[in-house]
Amino acid sequence: MAAQSWDPEPSGIEPGAFRHALASLAAGVVVVTARRDGAPHAMTATAFCSVSLDPPLVLVSVSRTSRFHATVLAAGRWAVSVLRDDQVEVARHFSRPGRDLATQFDAVPHAPAPVSGAPVITGALVWLDCRTEAVHEAGDHTVVVGRVLATGSDDLDGSGRPLTYYRSRYRT
Repeated sequence: MAAQSWDPEPSGIEPGAFRHALASLAAGVVVVTARRDGAPHAMTATAFCSVSLDPPLVLVSVSRTSRFHATVLAAGRWAVSVLRDDQVEVARHFSRPGRDLATQFDAVPHAPAPVSGAPVITGALVWLDCRTEAVHEAGDHTVVVGRVLATGSDDLDGSGRPLTYYRSRYRT
């Protein structure tokens, strides 16, 4: 049997309609971080999920036009902080375009992840320290698959609640 190629048809879906449809899917909110040339970089993401338990893999979708895109690809190691419901301002801070990269962590408590050295946000529900396993171009984004090398939590008693994003708003 010959291999078949996939020839996509135009979707005919307006970007605004697509965005509105997907806004009905609640998503967890994370901050993804990496170090490049010794400097910490970060972005807020909602397109993050687990991929595999064995080996432990996660993925994050990064816009190719974001400042973080080149950093996460060059770094090869990165960290993820799963935000708590009381960390809305942290999510907003790292989603704000044009923020000063040199001072972006000055007012955000953090510590270095043990393997990547990328910042993990203090008080996050959980953090994951990752190494890039695969990179896939996907439309205007790049899907970065990472192997989880270490994980930890500041939510020792399990009472923390996640920050979510639903219908274009942060929710608790």
